[in-house]
Amino acid sequence: MGSAFDEIDFDYATTMASRANGFMSRHGVPPTPDNFAVWFYYAMGGSPTLKKTIDILVANKRKFDAVINRDLYVTYVNPHSDRSTTEDFPDQLRGVIDSAKDFLTAAISDHRDQMETLGEVSSQCKPTADPRPIIERLVKELSKATTRSSALEANFLKTTKDLDEIKDSLKLAEQHSNTDALTGLANRRSLEGFLRSAQMSAMETGTPLSILMIDIDHFKKFNDTFGHQVGDQVLRLVARVLQENVRECDLAARYGGEELMAILPGAPIDACAEAAERVRRRISEARLTRRTTGEELTSVTVSIGVAQFRMGESADRMIERCDRALYQAKRAGRNRVETESAEGEEIAA
Repeated sequence: MGSAFDEIDFDYATTMASRANGFMSRHGVPPTPDNFAVWFYYAMGGSPTLKKTIDILVANKRKFDAVINRDLYVTYVNPHSDRSTTEDFPDQLRGVIDSAKDFLTAAISDHRDQMETLGEVSSQCKPTADPRPIIERLVKELSKATTRSSALEANFLKTTKDLDEIKDSLKLAEQHSNTDALTGLANRRSLEGFLRSAQMSAMETGTPLSILMIDIDHFKKFNDTFGHQVGDQVLRLVARVLQENVRECDLAARYGGEELMAILPGAPIDACAEAAERVRRRISEARLTRRTTGEELTSVTVSIGVAQFRMGESADRMIERCDRALYQAKRAGRNRVETESAEGEEIAA
């Protein structure tokens, strides 16, 4: 996108800048460099999907808060801005890189010295010269080269191993930061990021987006009657069934306490309700046993609410509607699925 900015002339750029400032002022957007880049691009009409997304947000009277402004910038202007730079790498990684650089510098210096030595040996190769000292020197230099090559190979192998360990550690740390330790599902932080991206995509493409929220019926009774270990076992059971019954493109997460949630990009509300019913049925058919004694415990049931994204609405508003559907399921007798009630708002796709 930078090249598109570079190619415009002064008068046109001035006009677009004035228009961008007007848009930001009208919609209460702080005039930061990142926000200006978004609205300048919008004023240019440089991205139809950006224009469509902003127009939907404006039509639905959404406030351009810090989260939305950041998402617009990262999604449409500078998708690489969220990536970490080398300054953010751990000290361990910098140490490996510095060690490799030092070793390579020494190897290059040794190689240069060897080439100079071989040049001197070459100059001594005259018809009348005694070949024995020359051969001895060549053998000595070749021995040094072999030793140096072996050391270089060993160092590269060690560096590769260290980098692989760091990569695995970083991957594991990222997984831990996005995963709920008890259930193994995505945590609240991961869910919120995924949902924001899914909303942006739904507004760009007009495709549906639905969510389902699960609450375990009488969960407190499990804890009070059988203890918290059994309560944790119930949570893991429900999480496993949920994970097994959503698609790879969906996200199953622990929303908080005994509430779990799944985000289904591209799924209309009917398809989401079908998935929710499948989850509900399989949980009710599961048999929970106490691990210490093998005793079969009371069956587990869940109540589930389902809602579909409406153009331009906030994540909180969609979750609130899903939560109302969930509690309607509880009021209607539990162990059931309820979809949101229509309120006359535009639904994505």
